Amino acid sequence: MSQDSAESSPSSSRDWFFPSPSFIHSTSNSPQSPNYPRKFSTIPRHSRSSPTDSKPPKTSTFRSVSSSGSAAYGDQKYGRGRRRIELIRRSEKTAKQEKEGPVLEQKRDVSKAVSGVKTAIGEMGIRVFGQRVKIRWQMASYIAILFTAFGSLVHKNFSLHNQVIDLQDQISTMTIRLQACNTSDTFDTISILQESDHLSSKGLKILALTVSIALLSMPLFVFKYIDYISKFRSSYNCSEKVSLNKQLEYRVDVLLSVHPYAKALALLVATLMLICLGGLALFGVTDDSLADCLWLSWTYVADSGNHANSEGMGPRLVSVSISFGGMLIFAMMLGLVSDAISEKLDSLRKGRSEVVEQNHTLILGWSDKLGSLLNQLAIANESLGGGIVVVMAERDKEEMELDIAKMEFDFRGTSVICRSGSPLILADLKKVSVSKARAIVVLADDGNADQSDARALRTVLSLTGVKEGLRGHIVVELSDLDNEVLVKLVGGELVETVVAHDVIGRLMIQCARQPGLAQIWEDILGFENCEFYIKRWPQLDGMQFEDVLISFPDAIPCGVKVASRGGKIILNPEDSYVLQEGDEVLVIAEDDDTYAPGALPMVWRGSLPGDFIVPKLMEKILLCGWRRDMEDMIMVLDAFLAPGSELWMFNEVVESERERKLIDGGLDLSRLVNITLVHREGNAVIRRHLESLPLESFDSILILADESVEDSAIQADSRSLATLLLIRDIQAKRLPYREAMVTRGQRGSFSRGSWIGEMQQASDRSVIISEILDPRTKNLLSMSKISDYVLSNELVSMALAMVAEDRQINDVLEELFAEEGNELHIRLAELYLHEGEELSFYEIILRARLKREIIIGYRLANAERAVINPPNKNERRRWSVKDVFVVISEKE
Repeated sequence: MSQDSAESSPSSSRDWFFPSPSFIHSTSNSPQSPNYPRKFSTIPRHSRSSPTDSKPPKTSTFRSVSSSGSAAYGDQKYGRGRRRIELIRRSEKTAKQEKEGPVLEQKRDVSKAVSGVKTAIGEMGIRVFGQRVKIRWQMASYIAILFTAFGSLVHKNFSLHNQVIDLQDQISTMTIRLQACNTSDTFDTISILQESDHLSSKGLKILALTVSIALLSMPLFVFKYIDYISKFRSSYNCSEKVSLNKQLEYRVDVLLSVHPYAKALALLVATLMLICLGGLALFGVTDDSLADCLWLSWTYVADSGNHANSEGMGPRLVSVSISFGGMLIFAMMLGLVSDAISEKLDSLRKGRSEVVEQNHTLILGWSDKLGSLLNQLAIANESLGGGIVVVMAERDKEEMELDIAKMEFDFRGTSVICRSGSPLILADLKKVSVSKARAIVVLADDGNADQSDARALRTVLSLTGVKEGLRGHIVVELSDLDNEVLVKLVGGELVETVVAHDVIGRLMIQCARQPGLAQIWEDILGFENCEFYIKRWPQLDGMQFEDVLISFPDAIPCGVKVASRGGKIILNPEDSYVLQEGDEVLVIAEDDDTYAPGALPMVWRGSLPGDFIVPKLMEKILLCGWRRDMEDMIMVLDAFLAPGSELWMFNEVVESERERKLIDGGLDLSRLVNITLVHREGNAVIRRHLESLPLESFDSILILADESVEDSAIQADSRSLATLLLIRDIQAKRLPYREAMVTRGQRGSFSRGSWIGEMQQASDRSVIISEILDPRTKNLLSMSKISDYVLSNELVSMALAMVAEDRQINDVLEELFAEEGNELHIRLAELYLHEGEELSFYEIILRARLKREIIIGYRLANAERAVINPPNKNERRRWSVKDVFVVISEKE
């Protein structure tokens, strides 16, 4: 400013003053306030600093309007001062109206809403509910109005408190700026813009806080409305029994139970809503931006301790609410995660997960034969390095695994996987990959034969209904021979049946007539020694079967699978049969990879010592116990025994009841040709009842697992052992002792007159075959050497395992056990050689072909076990006429 101007206005510096807070507060919302920058400074910058202007410079907008400066400016200044005072008063009035305006508007809106609600409720109450419903709705409306008014008052309190703080900050800021820059218009413009932005952001914060409160209060009104609608519908329509709130609860329950991820999605939505509502509330009570408030809301939800740094009543109240909601959210999340983990572990523990395997063996069901079956499958898979066996039964997975772990055998690398489920349910069958299994074994249930076979039939129906189809074949264990036709009709070509009782019954009859045959069957059926195999050898095409017999150094050919006859297996074919292209050879070998055809050796056939004809003699056989397939055993015995034979039946079944059961089973007593039935009633474990029988006169005694105790293997074996010991003791006391029959070499070191020695002497006069169910019981019988035995459950398991590995073997077993065709026999050596003659095993095989028999093994006179498929077949050795040979020949 120039010197002249300074001199002409010596008091100009005293005209500037700092406005009081009341002045700034009164002018903050007036047209002359900083919010209106166009009226802030009306004098140009150059007019205040020009030296040519004779008039004193105009004062700033913040110049004092007191009487000290009124004389220097005349009437015009007085008029400007009056206008400024009017503007100040007008601004104060405007500010007052702005403060009171929202309250008046809210009151008017509330009064209108109340009047409208009263009118609507009054009309509806008169028509539908009456005075009681009207009073309840009015009370609910008043509560809602009070809740809204209380929320608005709380919001107004927060807003006024924030405005006071903001105005104090503005006063201090403007005081500092006016002291620093008295002549800077740019600074005033920037501060005005900032204050304008602050006011606009303040409106957004108020809106955000209002929206958050409205959203929080909305569920209350929704629930009240739903309850009101439910009551209205129930009172208006009495026939509607389900209210709206129950329907909504049902829909939510269905949604959460049907959709597996509904709970997680609901928790995610609740978390996002809490973050958004908390962010809006924080934006309304703090000065932070919306993005920062949302992030701060997330930190409160994630960690409830973050709200400790909040300052002020509003931020603290909002932060505590968000933290409380966050604790609930994370508590629910931990519950969901814990439930999901527990459910997954529970499903794994109970065997609900799917088996992802291929070319595995699937066993459906659980019985006493499972242990032997698993053992045989483990032996069969040993050459492959182990395999996979899946067991599915209607038992708990942990119990099945515990029972399998108790089995006393080596699994040889085979893994056993257990699953709980029913074979009648397609979903459970899919869970064990039934369509990818190479073999499916259906075990018979312990109990009633008809019920067990009916369940097996339903299982076959379920297996044939698999949409993906079956890769392997089905092996079904049946209890009754009469049900075999029905199961094959349902299953078609996929099914192979093994009738357990029929097999064991026929096997016991064969073993009773030929002592030692049980051990041979045990060796052939199991995978531990030698078993049947079928394979094609192209180098044998065009060769006669007589030459094929001596072409395998490590196997014994038994038959041919003829390709020209649809793959039919012919046991013991004629010597002149020539192998054609596509034919396969059936052999007995140790394993499928241990044999191969070699060079044709030079073998001298020789001649038989004589044409011996073994005459059929009358026999006397005793059956102790009752089996449900007794009629089948009687028919087989009638076909095998010589005319005039007697069959004694000793059991607890009444004689009249026996005949009824036999007739119901299909037995025609009038058609029995070779045997005569003799009935005796009694208990086989009571000595007095057994002593009434002529036990010393029987050629063979069959101790059967009685039908009344066959469900328990231990109980049935205990009963059989007790019967065996009683019979042997009675026989030993009735027969004269013969020292020649009890030698150390044959019978062991038992002294003369000992109890076991006497029973061994009795065993020389009659053969006793005991049916044993538990394999552990055979150790007692094998050490005593007083009886032969048939391991019924183990032999059936062996047959099931063989058919599961190769379904073609079932045709071979059916023919060997059938009434017609070929079967195993034990022949005396004198039928094929002379005493002391040196022959190779190949030469004996060719001599047996003169009788059209196939020799598969032998047992020496001083040996306890037979040798099947002996090694070094071309090696000569000296034979005795007391030796016996095991042959496959036509039934006599």
